[in-house]
Amino acid sequence: MKRYFVTGLLVWVPLGITLWVLSLLIGTMDMSLLLLPARWRPEAWGISIPGLGVILTLLVIFLTGLATANIIGQKLVDFWESLLLRIPVVRTIYNSVKQVSDTLFSSEGQAFKKVLLVRYPHPEAWSIAFQTNVPEVVTGKLAEAHVGVFIPTTPSPVNGFYFYVKKSETIELAMSVDEALKVIVSMGVATIGVKPGPDALHSRFAGNQ
Repeated sequence: MKRYFVTGLLVWVPLGITLWVLSLLIGTMDMSLLLLPARWRPEAWGISIPGLGVILTLLVIFLTGLATANIIGQKLVDFWESLLLRIPVVRTIYNSVKQVSDTLFSSEGQAFKKVLLVRYPHPEAWSIAFQTNVPEVVTGKLAEAHVGVFIPTTPSPVNGFYFYVKKSETIELAMSVDEALKVIVSMGVATIGVKPGPDALHSRFAGNQ
C-alpha cells in the first residue's frame, strides 16, 4: 500500500505544482485586462475566457519591443528613464533591476558565465556557484586573480550570496547554468541528462515495502 501511495504522489505532486504555477502566472497576466477600458473588457461582452490576459500581455511586450527598436522609440524610453532616475528611492530600485534584466535578457549579456565549485560555507565543504563579473575597483585591490561568484540558496535560487574568491581555488564544472539550477532547485535530487521511467519510480521505494 505504501509503495503505490508514494508512487502516486510522485506522479501527482509535480503535476499539481506545475498546474498551480501556471494558474498563478495566467491569473497574474489576466490582470492586464484591467488596463483596458471597461467597455472593451471581455466581461462587458458576456465573455469570460481564462488566459486572454496572456495574449494581451505578450502583445504589449511585443509591440513595446517593436516600438522601441527605432530611434524615436528609443528616445521616448530614454526620456522615461531619465524621469525615473530623478526620483531618489525609485532611482535606486529601477537602476539595479534594469542592470540585472539587461544582463539576463540581452543577447550580449553575460549574467552567469560559468558554473563553479567553491569552498562554502567552510573550507571542507563545496557549493555550486555561478561566475559573475568583478568590478574594476575591486580587482585593483586584490593581489591574486579573483572571480565574482553568486551562490544561490535551495530551493529558491533567486536568493543567495555574492562574494569574491581566488580563481585558483575554484573548480569549473562541465554543466550549463540551466542544469546547475535544476540541481539546486531540486536540492540535489534531480539528475542531469537522465529521465527516470516508470520502473525507476517503483524502484526508488522498493525498499519501503
